[in-house]
Amino acid sequence: MDKQQFVKLSDACLARVADWLEPFDPDELDYATSDGVVTLVFPGNVRYVLNRQSATNQMWFAAGARAWHYNWDEARQAWFDDRDGHALYERIAQVVGDKLKRSVSAP
Repeated sequence: MDKQQFVKLSDACLARVADWLEPFDPDELDYATSDGVVTLVFPGNVRYVLNRQSATNQMWFAAGARAWHYNWDEARQAWFDDRDGHALYERIAQVVGDKLKRSVSAP
């Protein structure tokens, strides 16, 4: 994948997650964006981070003591973990739901 395509795909990913976070009550889950990064902020200043890793053409997601690396799968048109193959958006929904102690839909 060339650099331009990666930036386009990663920007779309970050925008999708930011749009998904918008309706949450900011007392429950707030977020901040910067170039290539979406930071999820929970009460107590607990932070999860989704960011673009241009050097590897991956999206990285860190939540607590865990972190995952996602590659773009052209055939499936989605980001998947480079170890066990789980989907990025479903993992985000899972860890956010676990943190909030309720089920949330994926972005």
